[in-house]
Amino acid sequence: MQLPPKVTDRAFERLAEIGAGDQGQALRVAVEGGGCSGFQYEIKLDEPAEDDLVLEGQGEKVVVDSISLPFLADAVIDFTEELIGARFVIENPNASSSCGCGTSFSM
Repeated sequence: MQLPPKVTDRAFERLAEIGAGDQGQALRVAVEGGGCSGFQYEIKLDEPAEDDLVLEGQGEKVVVDSISLPFLADAVIDFTEELIGARFVIENPNASSSCGCGTSFSM
């Protein structure tokens, strides 16, 4: 049985700061073919769809479509702030390798 992805408190806090839920939007995390390693993450604000897995916390939502869900089983969705910038990141135990920027991976 595959476990759903987890979302950190820090990621939910960032969504609350930008007011995503107030606008009826959620953070969509999807996996698409492409990128330098074979698959890439698409992370954007979007409206939840009927067949999405919805992860909720602090009044905010993160959604994953049913096609992307197996690629993100047991992954951790987080938010990080560094000198070079701030972004949502995904720690994916299913990825056998990833590129330097962290947005592309292979399985």
